[in-house]
Amino acid sequence: MVKIHQPIGVMTDSFKLPLREALRKAQEVGANGVQIYAVEGEMDPANLSSTARKELKSYIEDLGLEVSALVGDLAGHGFQDPEANPWKIEKSKRILDLALDLGSNIVTTHIGIVPNNDHPIYATMQRACEELSQYANSVGGHFAIETGPETSAHLKQFLDSLTGRGMAVNFDPANMVMVTGDDPVQGVYTLKDYIVHTHVKDGIRVREVDPREVYGMLGFEPMSHEKLAEMATDGPFKELPLGEGNVDFDSYFQALVDIGFNGYLTIEREVGTDPAEDIRKAVQFIKRYK
Repeated sequence: MVKIHQPIGVMTDSFKLPLREALRKAQEVGANGVQIYAVEGEMDPANLSSTARKELKSYIEDLGLEVSALVGDLAGHGFQDPEANPWKIEKSKRILDLALDLGSNIVTTHIGIVPNNDHPIYATMQRACEELSQYANSVGGHFAIETGPETSAHLKQFLDSLTGRGMAVNFDPANMVMVTGDDPVQGVYTLKDYIVHTHVKDGIRVREVDPREVYGMLGFEPMSHEKLAEMATDGPFKELPLGEGNVDFDSYFQALVDIGFNGYLTIEREVGTDPAEDIRKAVQFIKRYK
């Protein structure tokens, strides 16, 4: 069995608890770090003063944790809508600023499905992501696109068209298994130059599905986390506890070791009746590889 050394993270929102309770729960289950949504409510950057940021960072550190990444996913149609892009770009920058204040340089996000190069939406997304990439490059950070909506080869082609590594990858193997049917192990090797954060999640594909129906696209319903959770429970795919789906974790972890990935393996659990227990078991599942 492959031996891994990467730290283990958990998504605080997966606990479905208030933030500080979720942080304590992350400590209880044995995580090293946490990934936190920072889009609205108390974690909206506009609602956190400099003092509040320092206090939160201190609270997290006192628990023996660190922030693996913030989630800056603004849902909707990602960066496909030129009318929405100005405020989304601005807010994304402020979320990265917050991440840096909390000790992380990574913001994970969905940018929308990347269409073929000749599609008019492609240029719109490219312009938005180039601006974000340049900003991230300037502050030493990354906006990490979550895998799943398109194949890893197509995502790499898009990333290669941007400046630097400001736009990077949050690698989620289950999304690839559940939606596109892409091979996540090969995907690690394909995207090796861009992976800065990963998810540890499992699932199966029940039937083929148009990714646009899952992740949204202009002309289709916008993406929402509620819709994703519904689909993952009783739809074209099912998210399952680690080891119960079709992600080959022996090969997935080996691929991450092979490319020299040293970042977080972060557990995300979007469904289930007892997510805290599922997360605790997931931490133990990963620790078997330590």
